[in-house]
Amino acid sequence: MTENSLPKGVFRYERPASMEKPRVIQWLTKTDRLFATVQVTRRGGETNLHLHEHLDGFWFVLNGRVRFYSDETTLYAELGKNEGISVPRGQKYWFEAVGDETLELLQVECSDIPFKTHDELMKDRVDFTPTKGNAMQTNVT
Repeated sequence: MTENSLPKGVFRYERPASMEKPRVIQWLTKTDRLFATVQVTRRGGETNLHLHEHLDGFWFVLNGRVRFYSDETTLYAELGKNEGISVPRGQKYWFEAVGDETLELLQVECSDIPFKTHDELMKDRVDFTPTKGNAMQTNVT
């Protein structure tokens, strides 16, 4: 079955063949209250300190290692393959890839309110340190 012939709601993840930037976000699925991505991150592709007002997050390491922080410097957890973390809405966090392996991080977010558009979803994010916008590319699958 090819990507274009998959039934609605069915998705497939394939690691990007090449990465132009240190972080690639592969979108898997999205409804008005839930979405799932795989964030593929090399060193230098870390996020910034932020929170989501309406999104409860689930993060699961498929490959590599990651450090999650609860403020700019406080380590919350270091995770490896087959380990994960839950980040409730309203909790500040950021993460970075560690080690030489490329990080593949499954992200599942659930919202307590509906988001009709991608722009509405992005406005749910509250940044506390500058974003690293040049470090990321988004691939819709």
